[in-house]
Amino acid sequence: MELKITDKIIAGRAVLVGVDSFGMAEGECEISLAELRRLLDTAGGETVATLIQTRSNPDVRTYIGSGKLLELAELCKNNEVDIAVFDCELTPSQIRNIEDELDGVRVIDRSMLILDIFALHAATAEGKLQVELAQLKYTAPRLIGKGTQLSRLGGGIGTRGPGETKLESDRRHIKRRAAALEAELRELETQRKTLRSARDRSGVPKVAIVGYTNAGKSTLLNALTGAGILAEDKLFATLDPTTRKFSLPSGESVLLTDTVGFIRRLPHHLIKAFRSTLDEAACADILMIIVDASDPEHPAQLEVTENLLAELGAGGKPCLIVYNKCDLPARDEIPLPAMESADGQRRTVFISALTGRGLDKLGEQLESLVNAGKKRVKFIIPNSEAGALNTLYKNATVEDVDYGAENITVIATVDSKIRGMLSAYDGGEVH
Repeated sequence: MELKITDKIIAGRAVLVGVDSFGMAEGECEISLAELRRLLDTAGGETVATLIQTRSNPDVRTYIGSGKLLELAELCKNNEVDIAVFDCELTPSQIRNIEDELDGVRVIDRSMLILDIFALHAATAEGKLQVELAQLKYTAPRLIGKGTQLSRLGGGIGTRGPGETKLESDRRHIKRRAAALEAELRELETQRKTLRSARDRSGVPKVAIVGYTNAGKSTLLNALTGAGILAEDKLFATLDPTTRKFSLPSGESVLLTDTVGFIRRLPHHLIKAFRSTLDEAACADILMIIVDASDPEHPAQLEVTENLLAELGAGGKPCLIVYNKCDLPARDEIPLPAMESADGQRRTVFISALTGRGLDKLGEQLESLVNAGKKRVKFIIPNSEAGALNTLYKNATVEDVDYGAENITVIATVDSKIRGMLSAYDGGEVH
């Protein structure tokens, strides 16, 4: 069966392959393969078998040893397998060598599978451009090999003779297409930056909803704001960021932005292609990290999320850890951390976005974080510069205004950003 990435389909019967190396924690290989199985299911494939090899290090030539490769070939033949999915990132030569032995079975790796899912779920023009760029950059070096089809990108190639010329032509086409996509994405990124600048000027706090894929981010945004975005029990159901306004218990508004989910070993090309989208987290004032409380692997998933946030330059921000899906029976068997953290910039809440349980507490905790950096400040504004008072009315809580002969004296609760903007009028904190 032919694999066509541009058709956004990985269909057919598949065997999953992993190596349990000596450097891995106990059970880590099985956990990763279970996640790979869910990825394949999301992409539309069917897992018929799983093959694990225990060895000190993956084989340089074929990832698994020669004996295990023969076992894999026999397994594929006996079970009419169409695709072999390796839980790693294969090199072009490894793909070629494995396909030589499997004879007609398509070989893909974890990154290629994730790319296919992204292609399946990309909805906006920007999302589709980002996926195509990531596909091109990842797939281009992997075009050569027995039976490898450029149908993954459109067309076909050979391996020697005239085929070499066609291969170089295809590579030049890919290079030109990638350059064109990067140019389009730069234009879209400029537009996104303009929108962010407008949000910054508005003074409304920005909250990014982040977390492991399928933790319930979209369901939560829908529950809080009625956003009406797609929320499915699948990995990477949401790729394109959605921003909605949410009113805190005091009536103050914040902007909530749903973001693409994280996963172990998220392909580098995807991180690079989706940089402008992922920057929503880096540009946020507060992070709302969603954790699937019903998943026994949630501590590791939280660690993956926090590591990726640090890589994106979003580490160290005030954050609210939201343990979601607390309504599920499996949750009762899984230990969770204490309700509150001693650090005022990192708080915890337990909810069910599906049933609404705990959403009131979430609003309170989020408001507490928003207000954590605010101070009561006296501003002395010359009458000739009364426009600064309008800035306070729009972006702060104004408690008292005294109009004098020369100045306007204002007592307002402001955050550090607005206080910095109006530092020329700052008369000090009021206790």
